[in-house]
Amino acid sequence: MSKKLKFKAIRARQSDSHKVFSFVATAKDIFAMARIERAGRSEQGELFGFQRPQVSKHIHEIRDYLSQDSAVLPNSVVLAFVDGVRVTDLDENLSTVEVEIGDTPPGQIVDGQQRLTALHGLPDKDFQVFVSAIVCEDEEDLRRQFILINNTRPLPKDLIYELLPTVSGLPDRMSSRAFAADMATLLNYYGRDMDTPQALLGEIKQHTNPKGSISSNAIQRVIMNSRSNGALRDIARSEDAPKRSLKLIADFYGAVMDLFPEAWIGMSPRTSRLKHSVGIIALGYAMEMAYALHGARTREDFREKLSCLTSDGLCAWTSGTWILSHEERRPWDRLQNTPPDIRMLSDYLVRLVRDQGVRQGSDLEHARATLPGQPAFLN
Repeated sequence: MSKKLKFKAIRARQSDSHKVFSFVATAKDIFAMARIERAGRSEQGELFGFQRPQVSKHIHEIRDYLSQDSAVLPNSVVLAFVDGVRVTDLDENLSTVEVEIGDTPPGQIVDGQQRLTALHGLPDKDFQVFVSAIVCEDEEDLRRQFILINNTRPLPKDLIYELLPTVSGLPDRMSSRAFAADMATLLNYYGRDMDTPQALLGEIKQHTNPKGSISSNAIQRVIMNSRSNGALRDIARSEDAPKRSLKLIADFYGAVMDLFPEAWIGMSPRTSRLKHSVGIIALGYAMEMAYALHGARTREDFREKLSCLTSDGLCAWTSGTWILSHEERRPWDRLQNTPPDIRMLSDYLVRLVRDQGVRQGSDLEHARATLPGQPAFLN
């Protein structure tokens, strides 16, 4: 049997499509009307929830403070509702808020989960907190508000990136990242039913896949670079662009795994520079050269065009020394995820891929024409 919680609130007139108001409530009442949904993925790879895990140490610190008689908590917690709430205006800025309480709280806690969890652990303390709440149009709108509210706070970027593809109407600066984040998630699940092993299957580390060994940000950088200046920009003109884009990236790193299985399978960024961000990103530029200059389109194509990298002494993914130029030598594990090191390794790998089988200058001119806005190493 449902019941209702009733509050007097101050209504802020901000958006014609949203109701925004503030009131005071205890942690017990807040948890009765709003829930914390942790981010995760179903067996089918569908995203649910959006909150990061609890930070036990932080919660204990807050609880120790709030247990004191002199404790104050002036910062508001933020709730969001799609339904289950009714707001009735009393005058210009005062309203009555009624929240219907059933088996599942209708609202979600958008900000303040650690403070509320700490308070909930002090059941004998009658402590009210300020609550700011928003009534959203639908679940997508709720997630959009969560991203925009938390984007300026120290929320894990990998969680923000995973949420981006699930909403629309975000600032333009986030659209490229949303595309790349969506691709990274799909690559994490791509090929589950295939007989051929997929290099990126379950290997990309995300908020919902913490056991992954490859940086999601590194894969996203490869995708964003390619969509801006390379193969994915070329593919974007086709009708089946999403499917082809996904397959191209999967095929490329599949070829990399085929050529360097000992540096890929079971390895981590600490034990192999092939799975380190510097290797993942630098190889992305080699992919562009193989695609534009040598016409590589499939896993077999990429395996053929990258086979030049397997000659003895050229690549030091797990041991030995990188001889990057006459002046530059590096122990295998001294290459780092920094712009200078990424640029240096990218230039080196691209030169090796570029210079194989180039019979005429027109070949390189074709590569330049195929990649508008290409990186400097194509010049």
